[in-house]
Amino acid sequence: MSFRTASLPALILLIGFAALPDLSAYPEFQVYVAESTGRTVNCAMCHSNSDGPEGTGPGQIGRLNPAELERLGHARSAFQPGQEVDSPILNAFGNHIVTSIGKEKFVELKAAPAHLAELLPPDSDLDHDGIPDAREYLDGTHPVNRNDGNPILLFKHNFRTNFSSIILTLAATISGVWGIGHLLQGFSTASRLKDNDHDEENL
Repeated sequence: MSFRTASLPALILLIGFAALPDLSAYPEFQVYVAESTGRTVNCAMCHSNSDGPEGTGPGQIGRLNPAELERLGHARSAFQPGQEVDSPILNAFGNHIVTSIGKEKFVELKAAPAHLAELLPPDSDLDHDGIPDAREYLDGTHPVNRNDGNPILLFKHNFRTNFSSIILTLAATISGVWGIGHLLQGFSTASRLKDNDHDEENL
């Protein structure tokens, strides 16, 4: 975005951001998750771009248009919890964190990133995979990817969710096997009767 094409509000926002300390990326959380879980975790856990917010790629600050810069400014000013934010450089989980605990508390947690899970709503499950977002953060799995999670917990959730379908499929399978068994038994009986009739004719 050039200064010729940028609107006045966008330029004011850019100047304001330049005067602020870097509040874009917080590698302390990524480092904590990677070290505590042994998993490779990149910026995509919270950010739109897996390389983080700095740069000119999709979901990075250098690519934002004036409207997106305004959304970014609103998100960065959400210091207290309860303010709904929609930052263009964050994904659903990143925005959920800021909305839930506020930017001020989030910045404080840089010194103790393990405590983030304690402050997130315990019943929040953005990807509806049956695993709370706080647990996914601690496990190093992606809170907005329903296919990424603790395998045992995912299995339990999918089993509970699809229980009726599993029972119906099992019942249909058993009925099918039972029916085929009786059909084969009928063919066998008919074949024996035919053989007996043939033997009697030859006597």
